[in-house]
Amino acid sequence: MSKRRKSSPAEDLMDLVAMLPWWMGVALAVSSYWVLHSVASRPLPTATSAPQIVQFAANGLLQTLATFGQYLLPVICLIGALVSALRRHRRRALFESTSTSSSADALHGMSWQEFEILVGEGFRRRGYSVKELGGGGADGGVDLVLTKAGEKSFVQCKQWIAFKVGVTTVRELYGVMAAHGAAGGFVVTSGRFTKEALAFAHGRNIRLIDGPALMGLLREARGKGDRNTFSPASPSEAPGSQTVKSPGLTPQATEVAISAAKTELPAEPPCPRCSKPMVRRVAKQGSAAGKAFWGCSEFSAGCRGTRDI
Repeated sequence: MSKRRKSSPAEDLMDLVAMLPWWMGVALAVSSYWVLHSVASRPLPTATSAPQIVQFAANGLLQTLATFGQYLLPVICLIGALVSALRRHRRRALFESTSTSSSADALHGMSWQEFEILVGEGFRRRGYSVKELGGGGADGGVDLVLTKAGEKSFVQCKQWIAFKVGVTTVRELYGVMAAHGAAGGFVVTSGRFTKEALAFAHGRNIRLIDGPALMGLLREARGKGDRNTFSPASPSEAPGSQTVKSPGLTPQATEVAISAAKTELPAEPPCPRCSKPMVRRVAKQGSAAGKAFWGCSEFSAGCRGTRDI
């Protein structure tokens, strides 16, 4: 990834506002104008002594900055709001056009930037809060940071057509998850995964989503109009599950395979110490960070019984 050019404070502020909903940018523009306008229009007191002269100079400088800022800051906020609105329109248009396509070829005709936008919009419809990094994440490869129910997940997007996503990519994401305390991770590609990548993800809180599965989920979200149907369940919602597919499966067959795999998941086992029901937990630190395990439901009462998943 090439280094980003240095940006000015105004550009940084504009980018920050553009990450907010457009109406918040407009609200910031209006409020900043009135605050700065009240400072700029405030009459300066008469200075008669040395301390008052110093205070007069400081107030004069502040008033001068407010005079220019009362117009400049609202303009920056309004431009940021416009960018936010355009991005929102672009995300929705891309989602609608792609979800109506009959095959995964629609994913191959877009740029990697559009692919990341599409995946981010999909997770938004799943109820996640999405922060787009554009490859500028913890290791330069995380594209999206998801937040839901207080848990953080990382997403790596690979808009690869000619190559399969290998185990190295999945390992890198798993390492970043452990280093930064992420509860789960997703690797999303328009193509396929190697057998080694699928094997490494098995049993870990990493979901592998290939092109056909992504298209099937996009169509499902659009057809049902439910914001909670886009993506496969998050690692905290589907114990031990992952999206594993054969290259010959259609999107419909893939969904059947996923449903069948979920029915084979083990029920909550009893605690080996107190025989109480166990709940699925995720290790957040140590060498097993990011890995799922069974923990006793009476943990708060002092029981430390655990089982491997």
